[in-house]
Amino acid sequence: MPIEVDVQYATDGPDLPEKSQLKLWVETALEDLQENAVLTIRIVDEDEATQLNEQWRKSQGPTNVLSFAYEGEPEIAPDLLGDIVVCAPVVAREAKEQNKNIDAHWAHMVIHGVLHLKGFDHIKPEDADCMESLEIKILEELNYNNPYLITQS
Repeated sequence: MPIEVDVQYATDGPDLPEKSQLKLWVETALEDLQENAVLTIRIVDEDEATQLNEQWRKSQGPTNVLSFAYEGEPEIAPDLLGDIVVCAPVVAREAKEQNKNIDAHWAHMVIHGVLHLKGFDHIKPEDADCMESLEIKILEELNYNNPYLITQS
């Protein structure tokens, strides 16, 4: 089974990536990590992102990306990774504020979410270094710049 990505657009707006683009980013992120996978990407507004962030992370307000890894029995659904929720207005605002290409920032958020589904995190500094290095490598494969470099506008 190849990589299957279900995309749910729960909001609209400018600069939302196409399903094919989202799938390419997921496939590139999983290239060295997993051959077969099933996951959902849900693109939401700030209200839904806020509700999910407050319910599941106990953090106020919307956030750019949330990942919900499948925690069921692996033998029942061995390829099921989970769900990624991306808040379109937050991603757009961050890209503008950080002087980043909107597609590059979307790619980063999707890749970041995929890596969380695979068990990567950035709580400890050494884990953050590992995750960020992997994100940079994957983004370079897609011809995007290092998202952690500060650019001046």
